[in-house]
Amino acid sequence: MLIALLQFDLLIHGAESLKDKRRVVLSVKDRLHRDHMAAVAEVGALEMLNVARMGLALVGGDERHLAQTLDRITAKLRSLRDAELGDTSRCIFSPGMDDPESEPSLKDAAHGGSVAALNAEMLARGISPPREGGAGT
Repeated sequence: MLIALLQFDLLIHGAESLKDKRRVVLSVKDRLHRDHMAAVAEVGALEMLNVARMGLALVGGDERHLAQTLDRITAKLRSLRDAELGDTSRCIFSPGMDDPESEPSLKDAAHGGSVAALNAEMLARGISPPREGGAGT
């Protein structure tokens, strides 16, 4: 089993209220879920009207297919009319379910290929990494 994660910022031009922001965020979430069966949530920048930090997850068995799906999603996000794609980061990893004692193996060069590097990146961005044995592992 492989898990693909995409974190991205949407820059929402012209949003003057949370209602304006919510309209764009819900539209993007619904479209990505419908078109790609992805789990999507707003995960940060909640207090900012013009920025939405989003997280997306896909589960599958084929790394190449997951990577291609992330590429298609990124292209779709670049073509949005209501928002502009900002910073993005992505990783594909295997949680090591066969051996519960093993550390998950990351398959993303941007994070140095290790769980420790991903956790450090998450901390640098102000995101708490999942605790061992918690719901996130």
